[in-house]
Amino acid sequence: MLSYSDRACSPEETLRRIEPLLPTFGVSRLARLTGLDKIGIPVWSAISPNARSIVINQGKGITDNDAKVSAAMEAIERAVACAPAVPTRMATRRALCESGDRALTLPCLVATGEADLGDHETVAWLRGFDLADGATTWVPLHASTLDRTIEGCRYWQSSDGLASGNTETEAILHGLLERIERDAETLWRLLPLSGKLNSCIDPASFEDPILDQMARQIAACGLQLRLFDMTSNVAVPCYTATLADAGILTARQPRYHDVTIGHGAHLVARRAAIRAVTEAAQSRLTYISGARDDVFPETFTRSLPGETQRLFEANPQRKTTPPTSAEGGPHALLSFAIQRLEEARIRSVVVVPLVEEEAMPFSVVKVLVPGLENPDGLRKRRFGERALARALVVG
Repeated sequence: MLSYSDRACSPEETLRRIEPLLPTFGVSRLARLTGLDKIGIPVWSAISPNARSIVINQGKGITDNDAKVSAAMEAIERAVACAPAVPTRMATRRALCESGDRALTLPCLVATGEADLGDHETVAWLRGFDLADGATTWVPLHASTLDRTIEGCRYWQSSDGLASGNTETEAILHGLLERIERDAETLWRLLPLSGKLNSCIDPASFEDPILDQMARQIAACGLQLRLFDMTSNVAVPCYTATLADAGILTARQPRYHDVTIGHGAHLVARRAAIRAVTEAAQSRLTYISGARDDVFPETFTRSLPGETQRLFEANPQRKTTPPTSAEGGPHALLSFAIQRLEEARIRSVVVVPLVEEEAMPFSVVKVLVPGLENPDGLRKRRFGERALARALVVG
């Protein structure tokens, strides 16, 4: 029987554990959005009225409970990231290193217009550890948190690599897969249009009943689905899904929200593809519901980029998908992902726990991989070494 979950327990059990805690973390209600669209792929939202990042959090999944729990956990992880329930340490990088620990200044995450952190500056740090060897590794507090109320924050704040789970290993796996996905997306976007079109894959290639059903639901609604393989040299399957009305290629003045995009990464290719498709469906409901506070009015009036429209020129090809040798629980999948990164010469994966162990019936972590690329954002350094190398290759 095919597996579609890495969770330590069922979504129903997770909800039973976290539901009494939702008010504590500022979540006022959970709302089912699925019926607002015609596709029928489950999407829920969790509303946090006084959040210090975004008020509307969304979750998607194969089943209704998957999506409901996904939304609730996303709201919790963001609330935790605004005010981590772990000790901080005021120190300089030099003092931390002299004590025998490691300390990262993370210049790749410094915000536009801000100065890099110097070795002799005293700032707040959070304790983390490197998955490679377990070494204590300190990370600046403001590079690990998600509090949009901080004025003049030195670091670009993002939910990238922020993840929750029933266990710490589960949370780390989800955060690491997101970092791998964002890196792959950045590199894929640097390809010329022809390269992107050539990466289009027929969803039927995966021979997965859930994915096949989703593709049928999308087609039955008069929508087009294009699925692109954006897997990088890290060799963890990553896909991008795009959705639009059937007439998108002949539309004369398409708007930005006429195409929605989703991304997914997983050690099992079919599950990465499902994640991409469900995220694209979730993005449609973001626009349809109109409630998300980080989607501004101009999003609904701006023009669709020509290259995004032309992605639907792609002719989906039946291709051989990667073998599913990575099947297993969170520990096995995490070990496999770390092995893939090491083979790509990316050896530092730092995990910063944001809740004390055993303090809550869940874990929240921030996963930082300085050697991987970051998504779009107001950073001092837009690209890292991997993207610059890709740009030189593609010209």
